[in-house]
Amino acid sequence: MDTEAQPTQRDRALRPGPPGRRERSRFACPARIAARLPGGRLTLTLLTCLVFLLLLGTFVIQPFQIPSGSMEPGLSVGDRVLVDKLAYRFVAGPRRGDVVVFDGAGYFGPGDYVKRVVGVGGDRVVCCDEKGRLRVNGRPVDERPFLYPGNTPSAAPFDVVVPPGRLFLLGDHRDDSRDSRDLLGSPGGGMLPVDHVIGRADWIVWPYDRLTRLRRAAGYARVPAAGGARG
Repeated sequence: MDTEAQPTQRDRALRPGPPGRRERSRFACPARIAARLPGGRLTLTLLTCLVFLLLLGTFVIQPFQIPSGSMEPGLSVGDRVLVDKLAYRFVAGPRRGDVVVFDGAGYFGPGDYVKRVVGVGGDRVVCCDEKGRLRVNGRPVDERPFLYPGNTPSAAPFDVVVPPGRLFLLGDHRDDSRDSRDLLGSPGGGMLPVDHVIGRADWIVWPYDRLTRLRRAAGYARVPAAGGARG
């Protein structure tokens, strides 16, 4: 009588195969693709990098070239900035003092623009008070660190309340900026919908001698939220 245990179906499934079999199957697909491409693995590597960069630029970080002097002195014509497209994906939205890049279609005009967020939904933005200062929700904002030398907060007075889901945007070079002030009498009142924001400008990366991280303007940190709560 043969007493040797016969392998079951489960035993055969667990039995290791010939050495190297798993390793070959793991890389078989990329190797076959590379074999069909001119240049082989080098071409496949370059294509993979290109796809990665396209995905990165589409969903995460996008470079943007400053087209005008409306954000001087902080941003100069020709500067290239990196825009974080995920900056507001998991938070409420842009904050006062942020520098944002947005799609101006239907509001500022076709194309992408860069401005500073001065008011968010519910804010009352007034210019100017008796001392020539911009006020947001009753609090004066010290704009001296970023305002273009010699400019006032605004040559034209305004007193606006920002609707929910909108932004009031100004350039730092007030005498050379087309921004929310210029559109107060137009449909939408110069208030940009939040969903037109592409992302937050975080870094100047070119020219190299201007490599700088762009931070939120500190003058807005003490502005109370609409309704009187601290923001």
